[in-house]
Amino acid sequence: MKGRFVIIAAAALLSSSAAQAGEYAPLDCAKAASPAEKAVCGSYALGQAEARMATLYGVSMSLVAMGQRGNIGEAQQAWIKTREACGADNACLDKVYGERIGVLDEVIRNVASHGPF
Repeated sequence: MKGRFVIIAAAALLSSSAAQAGEYAPLDCAKAASPAEKAVCGSYALGQAEARMATLYGVSMSLVAMGQRGNIGEAQQAWIKTREACGADNACLDKVYGERIGVLDEVIRNVASHGPF
C-alpha cells in the first residue's frame, strides 16, 4: 500500500511540474483540422511518432531546470510550425517527427548523464 502511494505521489508531482512548464497535448484526432494533423491521425506510424514525441516532451519538461523548460517549450512551438508546414506530406512529417524525437531523446540522455541530482 505504501509503495502504491509513493508511485501515485511521484506521478502527480511529475505531471504538475510538466503542466506548470507549459503542456503539449498529443493530437486529438476528433478535432484534427489542418492537413498535417489529419495526416498524422490517418497514419498509424505517424500517430505512434506523435505519441512518442509527446511523451518525451512531457518527460523532458519534468526533468530539466526551469530555464531549460522555457527553451524546450519555445522549441516545441517552433517545431509545431515546422510540422504544419509539411501539410499532408507523410515523408516530411516522418522526418520532422524523427528530428524532434531525436532532440528530446538527447535532452533526456543529457539529464541522465549529468543528472539534476
